[in-house]
Amino acid sequence: MSNLYWITDYLEETKAKWSTISDYIWDHPETRFEEYASAAYLRTAIQEEGFSITENIGGMETAFIAEYGSGKPIIAFLGEFDALSGLSQEAGKTIQNPLVQNGNGHGCGHNLLGTGALAAAVGLKNFVVENNIPCTIRFYGCPGEEGGSGKTFMVRAGAFDDVDCALTWHPSGITSVMNTSSLANIQVYFRFKGKSSHAAGSPHLGRSALDAVELMNIGSNYLREHIIDQARIHYAITNSGGLSPNVVQGFAEVLYLIRAPQTDTVMELFERVKDVARGAALMTGTELEIVIDKACSNYIPSNTLNLAMQEAMLEVGPTKFTGEEKQFAKDIQTTFSTEELNEAYIPLIGLTDRNTPLFEDVLAYDETVSLMSGSTDVADVSWVTPTAQCNVTTCALGTPFHTWQLVAQGKSSIAHKGTLQVAKILFLTAAKVLEEPELLLKATDELKQAVGDRGYVCPIPDEVQPAAAR
Repeated sequence: MSNLYWITDYLEETKAKWSTISDYIWDHPETRFEEYASAAYLRTAIQEEGFSITENIGGMETAFIAEYGSGKPIIAFLGEFDALSGLSQEAGKTIQNPLVQNGNGHGCGHNLLGTGALAAAVGLKNFVVENNIPCTIRFYGCPGEEGGSGKTFMVRAGAFDDVDCALTWHPSGITSVMNTSSLANIQVYFRFKGKSSHAAGSPHLGRSALDAVELMNIGSNYLREHIIDQARIHYAITNSGGLSPNVVQGFAEVLYLIRAPQTDTVMELFERVKDVARGAALMTGTELEIVIDKACSNYIPSNTLNLAMQEAMLEVGPTKFTGEEKQFAKDIQTTFSTEELNEAYIPLIGLTDRNTPLFEDVLAYDETVSLMSGSTDVADVSWVTPTAQCNVTTCALGTPFHTWQLVAQGKSSIAHKGTLQVAKILFLTAAKVLEEPELLLKATDELKQAVGDRGYVCPIPDEVQPAAAR
């Protein structure tokens, strides 16, 4: 029996289990570092499969490692399970209808991400037991990817130091191997302390912290013209100093997210933003506190593992969908703007037409590394062990991430099919690594060259600890 037949039969027999797990996590959307129900459910599910559990990795209560076997190679599957705030949405609906007003929702598909990786890890465990193959299989329960850089904290704690390779994926509107780098970033609070006073009676006695925040933002906006095109500066005012305009605001806070293609460039840009903040404090007579929240590096794809993953993806083939599933996806697409749809279909010219709401193909692999506009904490894992990542179709083409539309599709048969499909891809990639040890040797040499003599430097300072979203 071929490896593909083996994993297909296994997943067919157990598919109800994986749907139940992903739906449970969807039903319990929890934000960064507070994924208590989701993490516990995943731990229990894999512990029942014979894996041992190590909890509280990197100072995070919801981070864990599940392990089976012993010896080399050590193959890691990365699973996420955190949700996003403000994206509560009823499943299966094509109109926006929150289940809980301002509640959380799985707007990035992490209920599927963790489950698909879990299914691959458990499938591989059963396969190596049946075939008496020596290795160590790990499933990493990774919290706080959304705005928390949970994996970066795990890497800093040494959780991946002995791993030979890491495999992961992300739900998507297409199916492809990700041969892209990502933007490194740092997220920082700038807190200004001024002096409250009566805004009409004694404004001259006050020192406005809100003025400092506004001046900082203005200065940063002028800075945008003088940074590289690929860099990004985002911010949100997290504390405006109260609701009364008749009070000179004595405290105000703004949260910045600074991105660039390389970690070193991010840190250089961070210094420039700090100078802007210091200038705002000087102009307003306020005190400034700078508090780093989190950071992550740029992603280093492993071409060697990517090629193995592409081979597995082609062997598995594209996901096929029913007419009913296509109609649901088409109904979802009616809620998108023309611009959103155009951006989705332009790269797919020749592969699918505008009347196809679900991608039923596999993108060709391009060995030229491109740059994606987002960030991921998988990047820090990729600096310390060869890492491969893929996308698999789980939603309608053009679905924007971090939206209610993605949440609405999270419990659909489309999403469940994609989860099983990626479990096959990850499993076959891992099986290929076990059958061809030279792949890991080549991938390791490739990574050493990419990292260089300096090696990995964690972008999060030692004194910064993971914290839940406020």
